[in-house]
Amino acid sequence: MPEGDTIFRAAAVLRSALVGRELLAFDAPRLSGPRPTIGTLIEEVRSRGKHLEIVFDDGMVLHTHMRMTGSWHVYRPGERWRKDPSKLRVGLEVPEWIAVCFSAPVVEVYRDTDRRRHPGLGSLGPDLCQPDADLALAVDRFGEYPAEGTSVADALLDQRVAAGVGNVYKSEVLWSCQLDPFVPAAEVPVETRRELLETAARMLRANLGSPVRVTAPQVAGGLAVYGRSGKPCLRCNSPIAMRKHGVHERVTYWCPTCQLSPAASASS
Repeated sequence: MPEGDTIFRAAAVLRSALVGRELLAFDAPRLSGPRPTIGTLIEEVRSRGKHLEIVFDDGMVLHTHMRMTGSWHVYRPGERWRKDPSKLRVGLEVPEWIAVCFSAPVVEVYRDTDRRRHPGLGSLGPDLCQPDADLALAVDRFGEYPAEGTSVADALLDQRVAAGVGNVYKSEVLWSCQLDPFVPAAEVPVETRRELLETAARMLRANLGSPVRVTAPQVAGGLAVYGRSGKPCLRCNSPIAMRKHGVHERVTYWCPTCQLSPAASASS
């Protein structure tokens, strides 16, 4: 699925094609509610975690969230699209370029002044793709989970804690920090929370300029555990395990031998 680094790169491409140009056409077949005015200028393209926003000078904001299926493409007029046109969710035409969002489950338009009242965006945590991300705030939010319930793996995916981490980085961060993914988030000490978030931020920022994610350059494929079920752990040589868990049955890859609970780490 698209993660924070993917959306960051998509925003950069859209920014170069759209910003400062006049909106010639706008198509969003499933959108209800307000729309940007034809003839308005595109002022800004911004990413925040896994959310992407296009800001128009009439005060409207187009918000998309890719989830598992969506993607943004940029084409020259007349260029053949690489995806089925029936999957179009948003189309923007400006002089020289056409930007198309395919298969995004979330497409909405609202006024920029309403952004903080948005039920999702208003509660997003610090964007770990940004160099000035407020890690102290993210550490505090991480510590707000009740004593039972949410695992540390699911807490890393919670965009209200920190924006940008998806399923790939979740597994890679937990392996790098040698932490059992299924430990309750409330049992993770504050210093370990900070280490997890610092590691996530470092991995995300290191991959902003490349479409291929690399967290472990010494292994083919560039990832330490994600997608490597049954293969040897780079650290201890034990087989990597895979399991679906959580409300959304997300897949986690981890090493059962060297990724420990905080209590086990402290006693070892």
